[in-house]
Amino acid sequence: MDMKPLLPPVTVNGVTISAERIAAEAQNHPAPKGKPGLAWKAAARALALREILLQEARARGLDPDPVEVAPGQWEVEEEALIRQLLDGAIDPETPDEGALRALYEAHPERFRAPSLFEAAHILFPAAAGDLAARAIARDAAMQILAELRKSPRSFAKLAAQHSACSSRENGGILGQLSSGDTVPEFEAALATMEEGAISEPVESRYGFHLIRLDARARGEVLPFEAVLPHLREAREKAAWVAASRAFIAGLVARADVSGVSLAEQGADA
Repeated sequence: MDMKPLLPPVTVNGVTISAERIAAEAQNHPAPKGKPGLAWKAAARALALREILLQEARARGLDPDPVEVAPGQWEVEEEALIRQLLDGAIDPETPDEGALRALYEAHPERFRAPSLFEAAHILFPAAAGDLAARAIARDAAMQILAELRKSPRSFAKLAAQHSACSSRENGGILGQLSSGDTVPEFEAALATMEEGAISEPVESRYGFHLIRLDARARGEVLPFEAVLPHLREAREKAAWVAASRAFIAGLVARADVSGVSLAEQGADA
C-alpha cells in the first residue's frame, strides 16, 4: 500500500526528510495491524528529531569522533555527533548525599540483601512458542498438583517420576537459591509463597513448575554506606534523563518543523 501521496512532506528548518527514508525507518516502529500510518508517523517523528539534533551539533562546529560501542562495532558519524552534542550540552544536577540519605531513611525496607530460599520443584517442559505443548504441560501439572494436595509427602516420589529437571534425582530439591539463581518467573513465585506451601503451576520459559518452598531467610536491611553507590548511580541516571529531555525540548521548541508533530515526543531522544 503506497501511503506517500496521502502524507505531507516532512521538513526540519527547511531540510526535507524524504519519503523513502521515512518508509525505511518505519520498519523499526511496530504498529497495530491495519494501521501502517502510525508506524509512518512514528518514523517521521524519530527522523525529524534526529535531524534537529544533527543540525544543532553542526551549528556548534562539532566534528564526529566515533567510539567503539561493542567489540568490533563502531558508531556511525551521525550517532557520534548526537552523542557528542548531548555529552557537551547536558550538565545534570549532582546528587546530594543528604537527599539520598533521606530517601534511604524514609524506606529502609527497600534496601535489603537478597533473600535466600530452599526449594524443590517439578518441571513439566514445553517450548516457549509451542501453545499445544504448553497446554499439555499445564494439564499435566494440574493433575500432579491434585495428587500433591492429597499427599504432600509424595512430592519427592512424583518429582522423580515426572520432572524434566535433573533435580528429580534428588526429589526435586534445588538447594539454596538467591536472587538471580532462577528465572524471574520462578523467583517471583518464591517471593510470594509461605514456607511449606506448594504452588499452583508457575509458567516460565521452560514450561510449568510446581514449586515447594521449604525455607526462606529474608535478607537484612543494608546499611546506608553499602547502598549509597547504587543510590547515587540511579539518581545520576535520572538527573541525566531529565536534563536531556529539557535540552531536547528546547531545541524542538525553536525548530521549524512541518509535516509531523513533535508535541507528544519532543522530549524523547
